[in-house]
Amino acid sequence: MKSNTLRIIPLGGMGEVGRNMMVYEYNHEILIVDTGLMFPENDMLGIDYIIPDLSYLKNKRDWVKGIVITHGHEDHTGAIRHVLDEIQAPIYATPLTRGLLENKLSRGGMLEKADLHTIQAGDTIQIGKYFRVDTFHVCHSIPDGIGLGIETPAGLVVHSGDYKFDHTPADNWPSDYAKLAEFSKRGVLALLADSTNAERPGWTPSERVIEPALEKVFSEAKDRIIIASFASLVSRMQQVANTAIKFNRKMAFAGTSMQDNAKIARTLGYLEVSDELIIPLDQALTMPKSKIVIMCTGSQGEPTSILGRLAIGRNRSFDVIQGDTIVLSSHPIPGNEEAVSRTINRLFERGANVIYEAIAPVHVSGHASQEEMKLLMHLTNPKYFIPIHGELRHLVQHARLAKQIGIPEENISVVQNGQSVEFSEGKMRMGASVPGSYIFVDGANVGDISPDVMREREMMAQEGVVMVNLIFGSKGKLSCEPQINTRGFLMSRDEEELKTITRVKIQDALAHANGNLQKDVEKAVRNALYSETRRRPLVLVTVCETNQ
Repeated sequence: MKSNTLRIIPLGGMGEVGRNMMVYEYNHEILIVDTGLMFPENDMLGIDYIIPDLSYLKNKRDWVKGIVITHGHEDHTGAIRHVLDEIQAPIYATPLTRGLLENKLSRGGMLEKADLHTIQAGDTIQIGKYFRVDTFHVCHSIPDGIGLGIETPAGLVVHSGDYKFDHTPADNWPSDYAKLAEFSKRGVLALLADSTNAERPGWTPSERVIEPALEKVFSEAKDRIIIASFASLVSRMQQVANTAIKFNRKMAFAGTSMQDNAKIARTLGYLEVSDELIIPLDQALTMPKSKIVIMCTGSQGEPTSILGRLAIGRNRSFDVIQGDTIVLSSHPIPGNEEAVSRTINRLFERGANVIYEAIAPVHVSGHASQEEMKLLMHLTNPKYFIPIHGELRHLVQHARLAKQIGIPEENISVVQNGQSVEFSEGKMRMGASVPGSYIFVDGANVGDISPDVMREREMMAQEGVVMVNLIFGSKGKLSCEPQINTRGFLMSRDEEELKTITRVKIQDALAHANGNLQKDVEKAVRNALYSETRRRPLVLVTVCETNQ
C-alpha cells in the first residue's frame, strides 16, 4: 500500500553526542544518512563503543536504496561495518570520506562487500525513486564535509551535517552559502541542523586562529614536541606540517589510525606535504629532540591510545621524557572530561609541559555557535525545524534559538532517538516510536551486553564482589558451613565477625527458602551486608552437590 508520508526517524545522535544516524522513509523506500558510533561514558565499563539500534531496519533491508555519509569522523562513520552486516545498499561519500571508509572496512575484511560510490560536493544523486539529494560543501574540522538537500515528494528537507561558517578555513574552501540560499528559493519544508554548540554564543573562531598558537608552541619548545589530535583531523595535520617547515623540524606520525589517515589524505591531495618533511617514527626517535614533532592519537584520554599509554608509561615505541612539550589539540567530548584531566595530570607528573585548550588556543570547534545557527535558519528559511546532533540540553537550546528568529513554536520539534516525525500535505506530526536504545560493542560481542550486565559491572567496580559457595551433601543438607570470599569489598568491621553474622542469615534463608534457593540467599546476604556496612556489593551464590 502506497503512502504519501515522509517519515524521518533518528536512530542515534538525539540526546547524545555521537552515534549519528538518520533514516528518511517514503513509500517503502529508505535513505540512510550517516552510520556513527558513540564512545562509552565513564560508567560503561568494558564497553568499546556504542552503535545505533538497527532493529527497525532489519525487516526493511530491501527498502534501503542508499546510504550517504556526510564526513569522515567516527561519530558519523564508525558503525558502517555493523550496518553492512545487516544491509546491502550503495554508499555515497566524497573522496576523503570514502578513503577513510575504505580503510575502516578493509581492517574488518568487508571492503569487497561494500558498494562504494564517490561523489563531489555540489553533485546531485538520485537514490531510489523518491530521494533526489543535492550535496553542498560545509566547513568542519575535517575536509570534504557535506550537507544535504533532500528533495522528496513531500517537500525539501535540508540536513546540515556537522558544519560551521568559517570565512577563512584552513583549506580555503568556505561553506556553500549560495546553495543554501537556493534551497530557500525552492522552499524548505524542514531543516535538520547540528546542535552541538547551541549553548555557545557568538561565532565559532576560524581554524586560522590555531596557527599563531602553534607557532608560539614551536618557538618556545626547546626539545621534542608531541601533538595529540583526532586521527581524522586532516586540517590539523596540515597546520602542524606548515609550522614544522617554518621551524625546521621533521614530522612523524605515531599510531596506526593516524598513519593510515595521513597516507590517505596525502594520496588524495588533502594533505599537502613533501616527502622530505615526513619521516618514519623510528627515524624521528633517533634525531635531535629539537628537530622533530610527532603527531599521535589520544587527545580524549583514551587509555589504549598513544597518548593514553604515554601517560602511564606503557607505550612500546617511546616514552615521555623530561622537557617534552605535549599539545592536546582537541576539545573533550562530553563525558570524557575526567579522562582528559587525568591524562594531563599524569603527563605533568612525567615531566612534560602540557598545553591544552583551557590555557592556549590550540584547538577550535568544528561546530557552529549560536550566531551561525541563526544564519543557517535565515539562509534556508524552513517551515519546520528539528534540532539534531547533541545532548538534550543542546537540542532544547537550539529550539529556543529557532523560536527567537521567528519560527513558530508549534513548527519546532525536539525529538529523541526512535521517535519518528512525519510530514504529509505540508504538515508535521509525531509518528510511531521505533527501537532506539544503545547497542553495546564489547570486543567481538555486539548487542549481547544487557543493562543487567552493565549494572553488575558498575556494582563490581564501585562496591566489589562477595561470593558465597554452598555445598550440599546427599541428604540435601549443608555438608560444611557456607564459604564466603570477597574481591574488592571493604569490610568496615572485623572480617570474621561479619562473615559469622552473614552465615547466620544464610542459614535462616535456607530454612525458609521458597523454591528459589539461590535468589533467597543472595537477598539475605545483600541485606545482611548492607545492614552491617551500608554497602551494596555484587553478591554471587553458587550451589554444589556432593555424594558425601
